[in-house]
Amino acid sequence: MKDKELFYNGSGCADPTAYNAIRKVEHDRAVENVNRLIKEIKALIADNGFVLLNRIELKDEKSGIIFK
Repeated sequence: MKDKELFYNGSGCADPTAYNAIRKVEHDRAVENVNRLIKEIKALIADNGFVLLNRIELKDEKSGIIFK
């Protein structure tokens, strides 16, 4: 769903409280997913006899959030 659609309620009125709550939940889910993914990547690296030398940087394609 696009941000503009989320900002307005079913009546077409702006609803910034609901919008902010939805965005926070989406962000929290993205953070949980990224943390799980990074742990899996690190385990895969270690299982194959390698060591991670630099930070992992990811971008969520849906939200555009960059995780460093």
